[in-house]
Amino acid sequence: MGTARGPFEPEFSELPQQIPVFPLSGALLLPGGRLPLNIFEPRYLSMVRDAMAQPHRLIGMIQSRDDSEEDSLYHVGCAGRISSYSETDDGRMLITLSGTSRFRLLSCENVEDGYHLARVTWTEFEADLTLTEAQINRDHLIDVLRNYFKLKGYTVDWDHIQDCEDERLVSTLSMICPFEVSEKQALLESPDLAARAELLVAILEMASHSEHDEQGAKH
Repeated sequence: MGTARGPFEPEFSELPQQIPVFPLSGALLLPGGRLPLNIFEPRYLSMVRDAMAQPHRLIGMIQSRDDSEEDSLYHVGCAGRISSYSETDDGRMLITLSGTSRFRLLSCENVEDGYHLARVTWTEFEADLTLTEAQINRDHLIDVLRNYFKLKGYTVDWDHIQDCEDERLVSTLSMICPFEVSEKQALLESPDLAARAELLVAILEMASHSEHDEQGAKH
């Protein structure tokens, strides 16, 4: 059995059947993760105001595929609770979403203010609401990560990485690394932490091989 993620997170029975969704390719949110957002479009300012008026304060993050079709949204996204909020003098809202649970998109419509309101189901993702432990090969993940960051030329606080517990480490890396949209979606849809960690290692290894080949071709 896992433990609840935090005192302000909703119970599974409290999750709504409709939530506003923010389509943003490349912006991945995972349960337990934290995603800062800079909101400036009028329709999404309205979306944040409406979400803040609800007890759950949830917004669904969902990616679209690499095309521009209207029906290009992926079917699985992740809802986040607005856990911090501030306003700027130039009319923007700075918010942070704390990842609550993944959802499956059933239907989507535009509301009068222009943003998307989605009908969703949470049934297959009930386990997202609790912290669970999983066996991952952390040492191998760190080794692959060192090679990836070295090839990319990134400066990294390794002490901080070593201090991260497994779920936070895997979630943060999945969210911040510059992966393809399809790769981020695959990480989101991984059934559990162990599967997500395995996929993360595979993506890092493929990216490292590609980066190594590109650097070799330049010499």
